Amino acid sequence: MQKHEFGNIKGLLTDMDGVWFVEDRALPGAIDTLARLRARSIPIRFVTNTTTTTRAQMARKMLEMGFDVEESEFVTTPTAAASLMRQAGIERVKLVISPSIRNEFPGLTNNQPYQAIVIGDIGRAWNYDLMSELFRIVMDGAEIVALHKGRYWQVADGLALDIGAFVAGLEYATGKTAAVVGKPSPAMFYAAMTELGMEADDVVMIGDDIYNDIAGAQAAGLRGVLVKSGKYRESAVARSGVTPDLVIESIADLALF
Repeated sequence: MQKHEFGNIKGLLTDMDGVWFVEDRALPGAIDTLARLRARSIPIRFVTNTTTTTRAQMARKMLEMGFDVEESEFVTTPTAAASLMRQAGIERVKLVISPSIRNEFPGLTNNQPYQAIVIGDIGRAWNYDLMSELFRIVMDGAEIVALHKGRYWQVADGLALDIGAFVAGLEYATGKTAAVVGKPSPAMFYAAMTELGMEADDVVMIGDDIYNDIAGAQAAGLRGVLVKSGKYRESAVARSGVTPDLVIESIADLALF
């Protein structure tokens, strides 16, 4: 797909870390690119699998780096997961998440017997005892709800293992399939498009993850633009079996189409 075919963009979905910044550092040209999007009145939603911070904290972080953003522009997995579980009648939940986002799950209790376990990012807190405890809860009948199933992500000194490995381990041991809320689940992209009030043909997803961002977006009917910043690795893309609609060097190249 050639660049000129993207001239009909009316709305933009995008990942955050690895696209606009890495950790606490804005990527070259990223701040100016967002300013150009604002000047063209193109609405944007930051669709993120980050599960350690609230929407307000995400907005504050990007504001401190110099980005012009608003809290309402962030679509997160915790709020989506809480809503889906309430709709399904699930109230008793074992939360395996960062303490910083516990308030994002109103109406759920820690009472046993658990109806579900909710898995998010907990950093180095993963260990055998915790995995064994979760295994027993699931074997007793609880469902597995994964805020996302990411394989790895980019940190300052390279790639780091993500929670997908632990989710997959529980699936293998219990024989149960996790309900994945975050990318690449189509539900996450549909939720973001609903917020924009647009159809898939009008929206493009931009990300650095060939699976979560690009394959996920394409499964939801969106075009997927892969950036070569963040976690991008040519070898991973080559063996993924996924063909992005467009590959650009960085988010700064958005100015070219």
